[in-house]
Amino acid sequence: MIKILILYFSRHGSVKELAQHIARGVASVPDCEAVLRTVPTVSPNTQASEPAIPESGAPYATLEDLKTCDGLAVGSPTHFGNMAAPMKYFLDTTTPLWLAGSLINKPAGVFSATASLHGGQETTLLTMMVPLLHLGCMIVGLPYSEPALTATKTGGTPYGPTHVSGHDHQNLVDDHEAGLCVAFGKRLAQTAAKMKG
Repeated sequence: MIKILILYFSRHGSVKELAQHIARGVASVPDCEAVLRTVPTVSPNTQASEPAIPESGAPYATLEDLKTCDGLAVGSPTHFGNMAAPMKYFLDTTTPLWLAGSLINKPAGVFSATASLHGGQETTLLTMMVPLLHLGCMIVGLPYSEPALTATKTGGTPYGPTHVSGHDHQNLVDDHEAGLCVAFGKRLAQTAAKMKG
C-alpha cells in the first residue's frame, strides 16, 4: 500500500474538513491509503501541556509517520499570512529526518483555510512549502486543468487547496473547495504511486 500522510492543525474545524476531503481523493487511487494525523497546540505557558492522545479526532503525528509515508500533505490555518505555531513547532522537530534524508524525493503538498478571502492563503501555502523543500520533498500543487480552480469564488489556488471560513467560521466547505481537495489528494497519491514504482 502507498501511504499518504495528511498532517494538519485545525483550531475551528475547517482545515480538518479539508484534510478529510483530501483523504477521499487519496482513497480513490488503487492501493493507496490516507493516514490522518494532527499536532498538539503550543502555549506560551510552559506549564501547559496537551494529553498524550487527543480527546477526539486524528492521533498526534510522530516523526515515524513522516519517515514511513510515501507522500505528505501539510495543512494549517493562516495566522498572519503564515502557518499556525503548532505546525511550525512540529516541523521544527524534523531535524533528525533532514539529517537522515528521510523525506528526499517524497511528493508533498500543502493546504490552508482563512477567515477572509484575502487573508493570506497563498503566503501561508508558500511558507509551508519552504520546510518541505529543505527536507527534500518534491512539491505537488493543483494544475489549471482542474475546472474548479478557475470557477471558485472562495478558496482554491494552484499552490494547494484552500477554504474561506468567514470570520465566525460559519462558511461550509463548498463544492469547488471540496472538489479541489479531492483532486489534490488523488494527484498526490498518483504521484507517490508512480515514484514508488
